[in-house]
Amino acid sequence: MTLTAHRTDAPTPALAAMRILLVDDEEAALVVMKSLLTSAGYRFVETCDDPRAAAARFRELRPDLLVLDYRMPGRDGLAVLDELAPELPDAFPVLMVTGDERPGLREAALAGGAKDFLTKPVNATEARLRIRNLLEARRLQLELMRQNERLEAAVRRRTQELEHSQLEMLVRLARAAEYRDDDTGEHTWRVAHVSGMIAQEMGMRRDRVELLLRAARLHDVGKITIPDGILMKPGKLTPEEYAVVKGHAAAGAQLLSGSRSPLIRLAEQIALTHHERWDGKGYPQGLKGEEIPLEARILAVADAYDALTHDRSHRKAVSQVEAVKEIVRHAGEQFDPAVVIAFERAFAKGLLVVPRDDA
Repeated sequence: MTLTAHRTDAPTPALAAMRILLVDDEEAALVVMKSLLTSAGYRFVETCDDPRAAAARFRELRPDLLVLDYRMPGRDGLAVLDELAPELPDAFPVLMVTGDERPGLREAALAGGAKDFLTKPVNATEARLRIRNLLEARRLQLELMRQNERLEAAVRRRTQELEHSQLEMLVRLARAAEYRDDDTGEHTWRVAHVSGMIAQEMGMRRDRVELLLRAARLHDVGKITIPDGILMKPGKLTPEEYAVVKGHAAAGAQLLSGSRSPLIRLAEQIALTHHERWDGKGYPQGLKGEEIPLEARILAVADAYDALTHDRSHRKAVSQVEAVKEIVRHAGEQFDPAVVIAFERAFAKGLLVVPRDDA
């Protein structure tokens, strides 16, 4: 690599702080090019004199510009580019140095990721200008990426705020519904806690458990549509009244529908399917076995446990031990046997003691 030395203006402070990697098998050429750039004001110029080590050196340094000689023994510049292709960021600046004027070579280099060329013998002024232009383009690209990240973060924050507001409204609606047949208004919180403990016993991922804990609180939101005279009736319901009660599953799903939030979409799914049965005799769709979403199968057990252990207008509570026995009796019929096994383990470990809901 032969250089004719001419001085150009120094790079801006931002460009001077960017990292440059020079790859050439000729150590003398690397020394001259590095001197050319450092004397112009670039502070971080690294070299590699072995093309076989160029990819590893690139991964180590993560430079902002790669200056790559084409003709090198063992592995030429195109081969180095090919090896780096999976790791090069979009529009990453690669400056290929070559004395070969064949159009086919330049086309192959451009196809491989090169963005510009320096022709040997290299003119110092031209080299500085091309490097400055490539680094400026890289700086603008990085700034655009940072700006996009800031905008995406702002959108995520706003989306989370809107989701939180929507969830808060829906939870309040669900609690308003449950106050009508649960004096404490804590039913959904208790069911959510027990669901989470069962899910953990089943080895569910922590993030999925957290989503279930939050979504479970909305499982009975559809009860807001049931008239008080039916929901709070102390005696046995007529078939017509029971049909109205069963409608709360579809009504809850309808109230929760249309959201893009993973949380509310899961809540919609649970609201619709938490009264399905393992044997296919549930409602509203008559789903069977694993056709029922796992979260809904878990919540069905938690919901039954809470219903059995707390007074309702039409019946008195039973002990926790009796409630567990009742649920075990219905494993394989009403409930998923695997969920019931996890439920028994959680109960035996004392995990179903529900902390106070301060939400």
